[in-house]
Amino acid sequence: MSIEQNKAFVPSHFEEFVNQKKPEIADTNFAQTYCEHGSDAPADAPAGPSGPKNYLKAAFMRYPDLRVTIEDIVAEGDKVVVRNRWEGTDSSSETRVQFSGIVIWRLVEGKLAERWAYLQTPQPIH
Repeated sequence: MSIEQNKAFVPSHFEEFVNQKKPEIADTNFAQTYCEHGSDAPADAPAGPSGPKNYLKAAFMRYPDLRVTIEDIVAEGDKVVVRNRWEGTDSSSETRVQFSGIVIWRLVEGKLAERWAYLQTPQPIH
């Protein structure tokens, strides 16, 4: 895929996977050898689509109305970098929270192959 195709793929992925709450899209969007390098992912997450799918399902349990907005996107070679903002309601406290993050995705043959991420700790929205 071209840089522009990769750059278009990532927002589409976030829209379906998170905002439309379709964890099953992981089976299409993630490579079978997908590898997670993010500090926010469980250390025992398996390779492939099941790790992100399970992680997102758990996030929806805690934040049922979770949404992500891409603030910036940059692409070069096989990598796409996004700065994004997340918002949702913590189901345990009913508190609206937000947090931001930076994610670097590496794409191979039109699929997400690797992810490096930094996410802030969720903070109450005032």
